[in-house]
Amino acid sequence: MDSPILNSAQMREAEEAAFARGIKVEALMDEAGAGVARAVRKFFPRPGTCFVYAGKGHNGGDALLAAEHLKRAGWKIDIHLAFPENECSELTRKKLQALRAAPENPPATEGRGSPDIILDGLLGLGANRLLREPIRTAAREINRLRHTHNAFVFAVDLPTGLDADSGEVDPEDCVIADFTIAIGFAKHGLIADLALDFVGRIEVVPLADLAPDVTSPKELAATAHSLSPLLPRRKFSAYKNQFGRIGIVAGSKGFVGAALMTTSGALRAGAGLVEVFVPEEIYPIVASAAPVEAMVKPLRSYRKLLEEKIDIWALGPGLGKSHATEILDLIKSSEQPMVVDADGLNVLADKIDILKHCRGPRLLTPHPGEMERLFEVGKMSRAGVAGNFCEQFSVTLLFKGSRTIVAERGRPLSFNTTGNPGMATGGMGDILTGVCAGLLGQRLSIYEAARLGAWICGRAAEMSIFSSGASEESLLATDVLDHLGNAFNELRNPNL
Repeated sequence: MDSPILNSAQMREAEEAAFARGIKVEALMDEAGAGVARAVRKFFPRPGTCFVYAGKGHNGGDALLAAEHLKRAGWKIDIHLAFPENECSELTRKKLQALRAAPENPPATEGRGSPDIILDGLLGLGANRLLREPIRTAAREINRLRHTHNAFVFAVDLPTGLDADSGEVDPEDCVIADFTIAIGFAKHGLIADLALDFVGRIEVVPLADLAPDVTSPKELAATAHSLSPLLPRRKFSAYKNQFGRIGIVAGSKGFVGAALMTTSGALRAGAGLVEVFVPEEIYPIVASAAPVEAMVKPLRSYRKLLEEKIDIWALGPGLGKSHATEILDLIKSSEQPMVVDADGLNVLADKIDILKHCRGPRLLTPHPGEMERLFEVGKMSRAGVAGNFCEQFSVTLLFKGSRTIVAERGRPLSFNTTGNPGMATGGMGDILTGVCAGLLGQRLSIYEAARLGAWICGRAAEMSIFSSGASEESLLATDVLDHLGNAFNELRNPNL
């Protein structure tokens, strides 16, 4: 099921419709609080200390209920109420009492490596982004703890001080969240460009009883629950030819690694067969270093690639521009789906109108610098750039960045929710290109392969950091490669 991105009015309408069907506020709160706790433990399975900051409304109740779940899992809880207890809503007071009464089971254990996290439950949907006391002081304290304790901030539904619709923030004290746990659905303000450094990683907690009246959404959040149906389990009768013959056209002198990582990405994403076409001058190096599962072939002329029996092409990483004319002809003339990245995009930038005459479907995967070479960006938002580009050219666009966007004419803009700043390093795009090609070989549409590929690579990067000891500084593209299997497994079982 798709996960549409809603504005605050649509979210309130969905809640009111649920209440009209007899759904209780407390039932939604219980589901939300459990989901927030589950999200915390997804990234921090080892118990530590949770500082919970609660306002007087239901957003505070969600946070307190999440803290109760964490306490029962062994976390130490430090409660901070922004208002006197008697000013809190009845339901929030009830969740506060339950938190205080909950046993620590098992007892919280502290020691080296125990994390500090903060739950921001100060303000929810509809609150003014311009903060007033005592909320301003509490928000300032959250940001101070984040800095002094290296604590990770989990905003419940919205970071305090951020407008749910526009993404505008309080100019002085908006909470800086590392994770925003959107309740039910992501809100439009969370994906605004100016909100990115306040929102962090978005995790959506689905609520079964909320069904918004949105038949043709313009924007989607790419989440595990919405993408999971795209990846059915394979039949026992499956064989390799059903999962695509992928042709990798990559690498040049000094850029052998790009070809190798693209190849590995395609293999790890489930491609049936992978053939790597490289210039003769680097063939011995690539042939000796490539995964043994791939077939490496020396190449004299890129024009002859049109004669190859390939189902899906992945073109561009480390390719260079010395054979630009032949590469452009391949991009234009091949009837097979093609993922175009890196130097493939740089070659295209000089002859961009070729995209209007391609004989097969194309997925372009630019980072912001490559996008500026392809298209006049001006002062448009990233979403505006993606949408306008696809209106002009009939291609699918995977616009890489801290909030990757997938766009295609006639389809909703899809905003990826996974990933972290550690991915801002060389090689990540090469692996993504290979992963998308591998997924295309399994008969996904280009749009869905792009959405799924971005989510998988981002989640693999997160697992490298939160489960395997990497840091934002030390993260390598090969770390992501090593965790692709874990990310695929989680996607198939998003409720675990």
